[in-house]
Amino acid sequence: MEDRAIIDLYWSRDPEAIRRTGEKYGNYCRAVARRILPDRRDAEECVNDTWLRAWNAMPEDRPNFLAQYLGKITRNLAFSLWRASRAEKRGGGELPLVLDELAECVSPADTLQAIEAAELESAVNSFLRTLPERECGVFLRRYWFTEPMADIAGRYGMREATVRTSLFRSREKMRRYLEKEGLL
Repeated sequence: MEDRAIIDLYWSRDPEAIRRTGEKYGNYCRAVARRILPDRRDAEECVNDTWLRAWNAMPEDRPNFLAQYLGKITRNLAFSLWRASRAEKRGGGELPLVLDELAECVSPADTLQAIEAAELESAVNSFLRTLPERECGVFLRRYWFTEPMADIAGRYGMREATVRTSLFRSREKMRRYLEKEGLL
């Protein structure tokens, strides 16, 4: 089913919208959640919450790209759930590594400040547009999708050490870019 038709189902408040969304985007949203949450049940809960959030938000929003819209909801919910579980105990998985790597150029505490967040987001998006396509893809796979470096290397036909070097250089470029923009 086309995205427009699914969105129309949401707008008409037809429960079929959730079933159709799950059929088309369930695997994608589960993959996004599983990259952040180590527990399969937490990831599944996050995906179910995504459907609810989409159901409640869709009357005001009419997204142009349904996959990105759902992916962003899933990602935000997964980060919230991860932070809540992290407050209780130390967690594992890729997310702590990803956050530690990004902390070299962007402090996570700074990015949570509401006023600066929008400006920082805009600057990071502008920075990403300056990167060559492959370098941008590697960066996004690591820091948006929180993929392990080994998976990124396999996807791009690179050695893991090359991915690590590329990410290091991209973080340095981003740090310099953000400094130039006055955000660091």
